[in-house]
Amino acid sequence: MSTLRRYVVPLGVIAAAIVLYLSAPWAQFGLASVAPSTDVYTILSIVFWILAIVLVVTLFEDRKAPGATAVEVEGPAFTRYLFSNTRAGLFWLPIRLFVGFAFFAAGMHKLFPDGKPIGAGWLDGGSSLLGFWKGAVAIPDAPGHALITYDWYRDFLNVLINNGAQSWFAYIIVFGEIAIGLGLIFGILTGVAAFFGATMNMSFLLAGSASTNPILFFLGIGLIVGWKVAGYYGVDRWLLPKLGVPWHARVVEAKPRLTTAPMTS
Repeated sequence: MSTLRRYVVPLGVIAAAIVLYLSAPWAQFGLASVAPSTDVYTILSIVFWILAIVLVVTLFEDRKAPGATAVEVEGPAFTRYLFSNTRAGLFWLPIRLFVGFAFFAAGMHKLFPDGKPIGAGWLDGGSSLLGFWKGAVAIPDAPGHALITYDWYRDFLNVLINNGAQSWFAYIIVFGEIAIGLGLIFGILTGVAAFFGATMNMSFLLAGSASTNPILFFLGIGLIVGWKVAGYYGVDRWLLPKLGVPWHARVVEAKPRLTTAPMTS
């Protein structure tokens, strides 16, 4: 692992160069001939993800190195206050409640739909979810535009559709939304609840469904960053000190350099 640390910067540069090559609109620059072909795109995408995984693992291991906890770029006092001071929990409280009730209401509406049996369309086979997936993956004739921009996400949904995953995936969505909502409302593991909420928002956005997802995603990111204090006016005030954090890795102390004492006569 120590050997890999020496190559973190060049590996990061290579990964960034791959993203630049795959993402740049070459046709608009009049250089369509240098744009990656489908095979090249697939190969470079795999290389990028391999590099990304290696970088993440290497940087994660770097947390044990001497000086890993040093702050090399000092942030503004306001952000330190907003994301680390318990008094700022009052700022996050209404945001937490707003996002929490939005998720809780969405889950309860699926569990108890108006004028229908409990879980109709969701817990009785997932027909509502299947309809949403099929509408998302559909590719209309020109000049229409598909809801999904990224082909890999369309392929992912097609795998779920072809395997009848809606029957069990619907349970994850319904009870996941309820759990996220309750976690945010009562301030129970606020950062974790906000992370899964933002993940769900991103999933809907990737499927082409905007609705309230952009706002909830934006607020969810704030709650994730402010996880230490966002739930202070809630259960996290007592829960987080009891649980502690799992990343208190032992930092390896730097070995003192041996110096030769001057010889005296």
